Amino acid sequence: MRARTLVAALSLVVLAACAKGDKMADTSAHATDTGAAAPVASAAPAPTFTDANIAALLDELNVADSTFGNLASSKGTSADVKAFGVLMMRDHHAMRKAGQDLVAKIGVTPAPPDVDSLPMKTRKISDSLTVIAKGGAFDRAYLDDEVANHQSVLDFLSRASSATQNADMKDLLAKARPTVEMHLTRAQDIRGKLGTGTP
Repeated sequence: MRARTLVAALSLVVLAACAKGDKMADTSAHATDTGAAAPVASAAPAPTFTDANIAALLDELNVADSTFGNLASSKGTSADVKAFGVLMMRDHHAMRKAGQDLVAKIGVTPAPPDVDSLPMKTRKISDSLTVIAKGGAFDRAYLDDEVANHQSVLDFLSRASSATQNADMKDLLAKARPTVEMHLTRAQDIRGKLGTGTP
């Protein structure tokens, strides 16, 4: 449920960007059974993210994964989960720094889309993970979130790359993709080892 919350928030941002470009107010979002964002209906216009929107959302996403990683590094029980949390803090800090360096270089001031619920949803997930007792339940919940979140981020990277006309921004997004894909694969692998356990 926490994973779907962040995925739904990112889907909402994408749909809001579509609506902004088409003067519509449809901000509904759907999630599949796996928690991944459902594709936007083919009748919807392409996202109209600006470079300022993309920069702001990338920063928010990197902050979110760093925050969750910090929790996992201290609260995780499995050595793999703890190590994955450290990896998330390190990689997403580096990705955030790269984004900040880019916006300084190209003179863009990050500005989230008109409808941006990611910070609130990130806080909810962080609060939810905080109250789960240390142990297998935390490890599984954290990794479930990470799998869904990284699937959603990959979708965002594709949409953002299509929306921007700035070559440097496209390059940043392209460089981020292999890291996010590696994170997704690693999270899936660790999650598979943990089994189902007790909810």
